[in-house]
Amino acid sequence: MTREELVTRLLEVARGAGAIIMRHYTGAAAVRTKSDRSPVTAADEQAEEFILPLLHEIAPALPVLAEESAAAGRLPDLSSGTFFLVDPLDGTREFLDRNGEFTVNIALVEKGRPVAGVVFAPAAGRMFFGWDTAAFEQDGPGAPARPIRTRAPVAGAMRAVASRSHRDAGTDLFLARHGVSDIVSAGSSLKFCLLAAGEADLYPRMGPTMEWDTAAGHAVLLAAGGRVTLEDERTALAYGKAGSGYRNPNFIAWGR
Repeated sequence: MTREELVTRLLEVARGAGAIIMRHYTGAAAVRTKSDRSPVTAADEQAEEFILPLLHEIAPALPVLAEESAAAGRLPDLSSGTFFLVDPLDGTREFLDRNGEFTVNIALVEKGRPVAGVVFAPAAGRMFFGWDTAAFEQDGPGAPARPIRTRAPVAGAMRAVASRSHRDAGTDLFLARHGVSDIVSAGSSLKFCLLAAGEADLYPRMGPTMEWDTAAGHAVLLAAGGRVTLEDERTALAYGKAGSGYRNPNFIAWGR
């Protein structure tokens, strides 16, 4: 199938996972701590259990690297270079804080590059998706999909988006060095999507993330005309880094 056809099917998978998450969001959310000290809830686990068989049905030959499966030690063979990356509930802290800034992330990676992605924020009803050079936002099932593009930055008026839960001194130093004074806080992969939609210009992340945290938002941003680099501001952030345990180095997402 084409990437557009694939993304169309992934939209329904993400909406189904979002519905599961929202059932937990409106009730009590039991939480436990994983070995990496990050929180996990039944919403994370049930959403992933919903997503994985559907991805296998859509593309039986493609392996899936998913957060909760990886945490349990179930790591697929990604040597083919083409695979899905899944975070069933990105922004678990935001989910627990009830601020609505959490997402379902599904990405397709080819040769280290995220080439298609879906990011669904179920509490906000915002769906972002993209492939190749086509990026869109959709407000609800059946609603028209609006094309989105990054915006050209204006000197002296650049807006940065930063992590709500992981803001640190390194981020503040980067923003000061680039003359950014307008800073918006946001959770999860929504930060990439705000750049893709032309609502911000920069997103620096000077702290640990995993590949499933970033791939879907990265794909949407690329499709909208943006990019994601390492701290050298040139080298593209890549995926399939088994040697690092699929951890990302510090990176900067750029609108344009």
